[in-house]
Amino acid sequence: MLKVGLTGNIGCGKSTISSLLEMRDYHIIDADLVTRDIYEYEDMIERIKIYFPTAVKNETVDRKTLGDIVFSDKDKLLTLNRIVHDKILSIIEMRIALYSRIHGDGGVVIIDGALLYETDFNKNLDKMIVVYCREDEQLNRILDRDKLTVPQALSRINSQQDQAEKVKSADYVVDNSGSIEDLYPKIDALEEKLLEWIEEKKSS
Repeated sequence: MLKVGLTGNIGCGKSTISSLLEMRDYHIIDADLVTRDIYEYEDMIERIKIYFPTAVKNETVDRKTLGDIVFSDKDKLLTLNRIVHDKILSIIEMRIALYSRIHGDGGVVIIDGALLYETDFNKNLDKMIVVYCREDEQLNRILDRDKLTVPQALSRINSQQDQAEKVKSADYVVDNSGSIEDLYPKIDALEEKLLEWIEEKKSS
């Protein structure tokens, strides 16, 4: 089973590429959806309530409030990461194992996650794809999509590893600075690379 990480900093369009690959029948494990799921676990809600009481409302984690808290304070972000990341990564590992048991060793599973490098989860994967874009485009996308102020958007950008560092470490890089139409031929090229990696894995 070929395990591929798909990552990119906030606003770079990683999720768009993930969706386009899913439309081509690639199996995607979305770390953000896993995170949303665990925020509904009773024990996780209680732990978050201890450290971030204002982020829990009516026994529900308010993700926007939590984000505002942690992205403005690196120590608080580290605290949240300590609370949630082990759980997130263990669930992803279980889903990879389940997919491998069902489909055998000849396929590919793509793990879509913003923090694969930051959590060192990339070390568990065979290949890494990094999506990046121009910094001005990244900021504009975040402002348009998330309705944040410029300082809020910059705090989220600065909370992640520099995208140039990720690009250097990547096995494959997708420049998503343009339009969705510009992206389609790049997805074709990425799919060719995925098929090449699958064949390499089979013969290794």
